[in-house]
Amino acid sequence: MEKIISICNLTKDYGEGRGVFDFSFDVKRGEVVGLVGTNGSGKTTTIRNMMGFIKPRNGKITINGYDSWKDAFEIKKSVGYIPGQIDFPDVGTGTNFLKIQADFWGIKDLTYMNELIDIFKLDTDAGLKRMSKGMKQKTAIVAAFMSEPDILILDEPSTGLDPMMRDKLIELILRQKKKGKTVFLSSHIFKELEDTCDRVVFIHNGKMINTVGRSQYDANMDKQYKIGFAEKKEYQQFLQGGYKILTKNDDYKHLTIAVNDKEMNGLFRSLKPHNIRYINYQPYTLEWYYTNIVEKQEV
Repeated sequence: MEKIISICNLTKDYGEGRGVFDFSFDVKRGEVVGLVGTNGSGKTTTIRNMMGFIKPRNGKITINGYDSWKDAFEIKKSVGYIPGQIDFPDVGTGTNFLKIQADFWGIKDLTYMNELIDIFKLDTDAGLKRMSKGMKQKTAIVAAFMSEPDILILDEPSTGLDPMMRDKLIELILRQKKKGKTVFLSSHIFKELEDTCDRVVFIHNGKMINTVGRSQYDANMDKQYKIGFAEKKEYQQFLQGGYKILTKNDDYKHLTIAVNDKEMNGLFRSLKPHNIRYINYQPYTLEWYYTNIVEKQEV
């Protein structure tokens, strides 16, 4: 598939370990790709570089063949964008702002814009400066999607939304995916990324530490169990049992193991003589992958 977004060795150094460093990945046409990391990990810096708001120190970004810095205006004309911090111009009401956006996009028929306004229950007659955080976010969503662009870049798009409106946003993103649109979004809500993304890029301290595809957390054949032991001796004996240990904590005498279907009966037989405080099934999730990979980075 054709690469629509290409980030190659992006570096933007703000000093004191802040920024992004030698960051590279591609997004193919029709993909939905997520970016997840802690606050300050470099998500917004990456996206602002993509949109041409800041100049990278090193590296290059192209979007649909355009250089993100040299051709920033062309990118802004063709990409639906939601910024991480919403700051509207002083144009009065939401209606005025969306009409200005429609003119910028060259939209004559406002049917789809009005459909989005209805979906998100947006009061466009309200003054932009007096809008709540959630209402501002919904206005930004309508502005980004109203032209039905082929590429969407969304920085924490569900910020300020209630659960019902967050579900509406997820449905909207999935509809774009069905239409073959390309979507890149950052989020700290793992369920949001699981529900929408084909791949998720992990960023930590400004560096890409891994990329996880849907198949890795959707169809993992092993089962994962967290087991807590009452006695230190029994905990240590179990560690020698040959099971695949994913995580362990010697102080609290608990561990997490991965077993396949053939190992299940043997696992429960081996646990029977032990004084077990608890055993909990833990499904593989995107959050599990992220947490474990970040913990390994910090060791």
